[in-house]
Amino acid sequence: LSKKMAHSENQQPSFSDIIELNVGGQVYVTRHATLVSVPDSLLGTMFRQRSPTELPKDSKGRYFFDRDGFLFRYILDYLRERDIVLPDFFKERGRLQKEAEFFQLHELSQRLRPAVSKDNSLGDELGAHGDPEEASLACALGSSSITTTAVSSPTPSLRSPFQKYGFITIGYRGSYTIGRDIQTDAKFRRVARITVCGKTSLAKEVFGETLNESRDPDKPPERYTSRYYLKYNFLEQAFDRLAEVGFHMVACSSTGTCAYASSDPNEDKIWTSYTEYVFSRD
Repeated sequence: LSKKMAHSENQQPSFSDIIELNVGGQVYVTRHATLVSVPDSLLGTMFRQRSPTELPKDSKGRYFFDRDGFLFRYILDYLRERDIVLPDFFKERGRLQKEAEFFQLHELSQRLRPAVSKDNSLGDELGAHGDPEEASLACALGSSSITTTAVSSPTPSLRSPFQKYGFITIGYRGSYTIGRDIQTDAKFRRVARITVCGKTSLAKEVFGETLNESRDPDKPPERYTSRYYLKYNFLEQAFDRLAEVGFHMVACSSTGTCAYASSDPNEDKIWTSYTEYVFSRD
């Protein structure tokens, strides 16, 4: 009996075949074999040499990592395939390399360094320094080398010929007050949230980190969505960004509804509105 007790005390609980992860608020479900597929990586070490009770977990029992939840999908793809295909006009290669270094995926980190790739993986659309606009401009000029000062940001006149055409719709709900003297209040436009509708790859190309995709995180790059919104509420900031990458406005529509109107003529009337702007890049 004492031998059995000693043996049970020495036994550590094992990991289940299916593992749930919480990476920066994004939930992933994968196999234990995937996480340990690179034995000398951080994940390989944690999920092979440590006990499930030793790893930090969230309130629902998922293993928690305080890292970039969006970029972790590419880490997981690499663990599955030993290869990775990045979206068109991927702007976060440097940050992804840092994530690869954190998870001790040395081969992936090395492949993410600036290099021209001939196959359809990891950097073929990124050019020699990870910027598609710089790479395409240098090719157009017949340059044998590319510098990071070739062009800082695309404009309609210097837009890359490889940028995708498409449409992006910007929408917002606002409110304004009409006072007793038919004068608008100083808070004429109060924008609660700016929504973004269109193809996910275009939306990420244009708005990058300012795009809040927590409501629709797993849309494939070539799918369309109407569930994205921006982390700021300045329309002009969104318009400037769209203009910088070659979009121009082609349509606009707006509606207004009286949300509150008192029978007292001395009280202000509150109106709500919904407006959409359609932008196109040919």
